[in-house]
Amino acid sequence: MKIDKLNWRILKCLQNNARQSNAEIGRQVGMSSPAVSERIKKMEDLGIIKSYNTVISPFEAGYQLKAIITIRAFMGKLKPFLEKVKTYDEVLNCYRITGNENIVMEVILKNQKHLESFIDQLIIYGETKTQIVLSSVIEYNEVKPLS
Repeated sequence: MKIDKLNWRILKCLQNNARQSNAEIGRQVGMSSPAVSERIKKMEDLGIIKSYNTVISPFEAGYQLKAIITIRAFMGKLKPFLEKVKTYDEVLNCYRITGNENIVMEVILKNQKHLESFIDQLIIYGETKTQIVLSSVIEYNEVKPLS
């Protein structure tokens, strides 16, 4: 399915507020509610829309630190780490990457002590590098149509 301009506008509306009604989205994009509903259903069926999520403020939930941690895995430790990382509640995102490091993670932590404890769990898998996030330039990733 090619995503046309109307579908991109519908997706933008959903990214701004996934709880708004199809009628409200229809008013914003100039379509009827049933037409919006049909397009959304088709995009869900095709996997373009994967899920609807609640975005939680880590700071308000008691997590005072956000960090980016990279790992250069020790020989034979990458595969075990790829399984273990799925169990860490602190990890928001984890990517396997190219370059000197194998892994980059975005994590949230309660404080410096929590960071130290978390790094202690990671160092058995490889060499870590940690950067503390000062602020977010783009708070939530949104997909935009490419020209």
